[in-house]
Amino acid sequence: MAPEEDAGTELLLQSFERRFLAARALRSFPWQSLEAKLRDSSDSELLRGILQKHEAVHTEPLDELYEALAETLMAEESPQGHRSYLLPSEGSVTLSESTAIISHGTTGLVTWDAALYLAEWAIENPAAFTDRTVLELGSGAGLTGLAICKMCRPRAYIFSDCHSRVLEQLRGNVLLNGLSLEADITANLDSPRVTVAQLDWDVTTVHQLSAFQPDVVIAADVLYCPEAIMSLVGVLRRLAACREHQRAPEVYVAFTVRNPETCQLFTTELGRAGIRWEAEPRHDQKLFPYEEHLEMAILNLTL
Repeated sequence: MAPEEDAGTELLLQSFERRFLAARALRSFPWQSLEAKLRDSSDSELLRGILQKHEAVHTEPLDELYEALAETLMAEESPQGHRSYLLPSEGSVTLSESTAIISHGTTGLVTWDAALYLAEWAIENPAAFTDRTVLELGSGAGLTGLAICKMCRPRAYIFSDCHSRVLEQLRGNVLLNGLSLEADITANLDSPRVTVAQLDWDVTTVHQLSAFQPDVVIAADVLYCPEAIMSLVGVLRRLAACREHQRAPEVYVAFTVRNPETCQLFTTELGRAGIRWEAEPRHDQKLFPYEEHLEMAILNLTL
């Protein structure tokens, strides 16, 4: 096979694997390209790669693969499932997530695309997090933070959210990925200190935020309505007030541009709060399965 064909086959295999393990959008996978390659008797690399990754003992591997695909595509969804997101280090982040966009009155039980995009950016820019204390606002299922903990070596990481069900799922996902919560006396000293904190943006105080002593603050996909934007800007203003006690943290906010008016409201409110911002350049790595046509951005805020 020619080198360019080898590269195309490997990319197709990687795309299949990442979508399959993350239980993501298999209907949008380029099935015609896969079928064409499988029908090409000279193209054995793709089939071999799939079989090596999904072969099971005492079964016909190709039949098992197609049965698994059929179940994934056709079975009724259960309320909760596990998804795995592959990391460049050969490891992965595995999450328990809701299969419904809205569950238990919140959207925080699933991984949203901007969380994947921010995790990619973090992995490409580890120095922003290495040996630093990171506070994440609205952590949701925990994908971004767990990827940072595994790939960027922060000193401490604080997951936060306000919904009790989200916090319960977050704690489970932290433990599922081999990390310990701060109160665990058996915690691995080589791992970051991990905390899961309840944080209501509307009532948290400057004193409470100062106690976290964050060097970096991040948030992903939290600009979903005007009320959330106003609450977020309020938290950022209180974080800026922490400068009386310590150096203001660096802040990175990632979002999917679904409604330009919503994004405009956010930047307008930042201006009113005296918070400067600039957009981070788009990063090169595409590690996680989200739709490439989506417009996403990361703003670097100066408090």
